[in-house]
Amino acid sequence: MYLSQPDPQRRLATDPEAAVDWLRLLPTEWREAVDRPLYFRRYREYEMLAERTIGYDEDARPCFITHQFTLTRLTSDDDEEFYETVALAEEMTAWRLHDGRWLVLRNTQPDPGSKNGDFYAIHPDAPR
Repeated sequence: MYLSQPDPQRRLATDPEAAVDWLRLLPTEWREAVDRPLYFRRYREYEMLAERTIGYDEDARPCFITHQFTLTRLTSDDDEEFYETVALAEEMTAWRLHDGRWLVLRNTQPDPGSKNGDFYAIHPDAPR
């Protein structure tokens, strides 16, 4: 008999190491309208600053998604010394509503020193 090894990326929502505060950005008036995740899977990009976490319900369907990424570029003031600056950054969090639509919160930083601000929107499909 073979025992399957636990998936190291799968964390139960009750596991303190999961540390996904999936309700933090959800407005209070929407809390009863979303499906609650049972467990989470985290994915990290090794070539750039990017991370994605997906929460799954009891039917193993995604019901919570969050991602953050930052793209950088080399910049120079004098063409001799270069340093990294943010070229584009985005944070996105989404919750599946009971009716199957998604409440999506998105915040982008299109260039250094500017920020578009947070905005919520309802989408018919899960964000990618």
